[in-house]
Amino acid sequence: MTYTVKDLLRLEVAPALGCTEPVAVALAAAAAVSLLPARDFNSIDLWLDPNVYKNGLAVMIPGTGGLSGLDLAGALGAVGGDPTLKLEVLKPLTAEMVQQASAAVKAGKLKVHLLKDQVGLHVQARISAGGHVAEALIQSLHDNIVSLVLDGENVDSPLISKGCAPGKTGLDDLEDWLKTLDLHDLISLTEDLDEEDFAFLREGVDVNMRLADEGLRFGLGLGVGKTLERLARQRLIRKDMILSARILTSAASDARMGGAPLPAMSSAGSGNHGLTAILPIWAVKDYLDVDETTVLKAIALSHVITGYVKAYTGRLSAVCGCSVAAGAGATAGITYLLGGTAQHIAGAIKNLTEDLAGIICDGAKAGCALKLATAAGTAVQAALFSLHGVNVNFTDGIIGQSPEETMRNVGTLASEGMIETDRTILNIMLEKQFSDV
Repeated sequence: MTYTVKDLLRLEVAPALGCTEPVAVALAAAAAVSLLPARDFNSIDLWLDPNVYKNGLAVMIPGTGGLSGLDLAGALGAVGGDPTLKLEVLKPLTAEMVQQASAAVKAGKLKVHLLKDQVGLHVQARISAGGHVAEALIQSLHDNIVSLVLDGENVDSPLISKGCAPGKTGLDDLEDWLKTLDLHDLISLTEDLDEEDFAFLREGVDVNMRLADEGLRFGLGLGVGKTLERLARQRLIRKDMILSARILTSAASDARMGGAPLPAMSSAGSGNHGLTAILPIWAVKDYLDVDETTVLKAIALSHVITGYVKAYTGRLSAVCGCSVAAGAGATAGITYLLGGTAQHIAGAIKNLTEDLAGIICDGAKAGCALKLATAAGTAVQAALFSLHGVNVNFTDGIIGQSPEETMRNVGTLASEGMIETDRTILNIMLEKQFSDV
């Protein structure tokens, strides 16, 4: 089956309010509770795979005033979430709903179960209320509801992703198709963009820029972007193309990880991926004489390359996807924007991979802004290096002879080589969480 760039944008790029792991938990709870006569519940049980568990432990939930927790995410979804909004399920939240959800958590109505041996994204919510039991199952993608069950009977619902069964998503065929393409094919997809696509890509810029502006205005989260900007104003560091990309991208992550009630335009299932895939390119354009159409084509290429890498690494892993997947997309887009050829883009992807492949994912939290700052700056640097003839040789480490082989090697590293690393990261986080210190 053959796909178009429009198909890829439709399946891979979407608004997401809050970190997508707790959002997926909230979505499952909201979908389950929608089967019941009322939102009152006696108990909620959540079963989560290790990566969803890891990414949802510490990140703030938007609209809660800085609160966090997987149990709270489930309670919020059940109390006030709208499952028809998918990754924006928590948009309807009010202060009263947050209080209700917090009270349910304090009353011990929520239990979170870690499925230590589960491979792949898995979020299951079971809600007991008034003699009924409702269940929702999300698999493979954060908004991919594959089944709804009420009192042991399957329920047919428009909330269930079309054509999906447990373990299968509408994205699987697209990813299989992507894997058959080479870099020239991926670049050529941008030639098929139409006015509707350009409008959607511009919407993604606007959505993510609102987060960046929020981070720079209020210094939310860790305040990485605002601090970098302050250092530049004080002339302690110089604001150039690289620093501008770092400021914009990290500021948006600061706001998102800090619980700002604003959506991010995600890429390949992650809001932070979307920030990295879009914002460094938008920052670089201010230093160049380019029209908006060219900039949006570069952003489209970034989404394409990000999706290509994620097809190999999987949705969640021990490797920081913002660095190796969205970073690869960003450097490809920046190289394109700078007038580079396919050969230059290939070199930039290799340069970035050699630089960032070792960055681990230790869960979603305020500190992600530091990693996004690094990814954004390195994406610009890798592009500039490639354009000036600096290219990592294929004899180096995991770098392949082609960019496609390099990206496949990243996938092997993430999906096979770092399984034990992922377990160790989660164990460290769990020991810290339950420590009395």
